[in-house]
This record gives sequence, structure tokens and C-alpha cells, in this order.
Amino acid sequence: MLLPKKVKFRKWQTSREHPDKVGKETRGTKISFGSYALKAMTAGRITSQEIEAARKACAHNMGKTGRMWTRIFPDRPYTQKPAEVKMGKGKGDPQGYVCVIRPGRVIFELDGTTAEIGKEALRKAGTKMSIRTKIISREI
Repeated sequence: MLLPKKVKFRKWQTSREHPDKVGKETRGTKISFGSYALKAMTAGRITSQEIEAARKACAHNMGKTGRMWTRIFPDRPYTQKPAEVKMGKGKGDPQGYVCVIRPGRVIFELDGTTAEIGKEALRKAGTKMSIRTKIISREI
């Protein structure tokens, strides 16, 4: 599971950006390392559990061939109050970490495999995400 080694603040305030009204990503939109990549089409928050599940699915499908890069990191803590607790009495305890994703962001990159294996591995990784994704390849 990905999480920061050390954080300055245990709890962050909730950002008020509506996922449908956020702009497109400006950084991290091109393939930098591999030949094939998984790109976000919608905005949202991806938890560290989703990133790990997608990474495992992709690595299992690729086998021992190829190399994989993760281009996102969950550094934003999210909180949750226990079940059946009344309103008030402060903010809940930190539950985990998320990564805020905007449309156009490259999430994973692959290299060193055939096109069929690479695209199938990225397709399986995309099913683990809570946002819509698409598979892109490097222009030659």
C-alpha cells in the first residue's frame, strides 16, 4: 500500500472542487517512460488500495516480462467517522490516503511486452479504478 513516510498535517480540509467542473490536467499527460499507458478520462480520487489492486492485476497479467511505472502517489489523507455515531463531536479519524486525479493524467506506464499483453494488462488495471480510463500508446 502506498502512503507518505511523514506528513505535516494529519487531517486536511476537504477541497470544494466538484469533479465535473475541474479543468484538465496540465502536467503528467504524456508518456515519459514506457510504450503503453493508462490515462484518466474523468476526475476523481483514487485510494491507495485501488492503486495497489490495479498494480497487482497488471503485474499478474504481464508475468515476468516488461516493466511498469506508477505515475501517481496518494498523499492526501481522508477521514471517516465510525458507524452509528451522532453528528458533531469533531472530525473523524484518518482512514487512508488518496490521490486527486484530473482528466488527462497518466496513471500507469508499461514497456518491454508485446502490444496485446500490455493493452490487456492495462485494461484489467483500469477495471480496478473508480474513474473512467483509456489506454494510449507512444506515437512513433
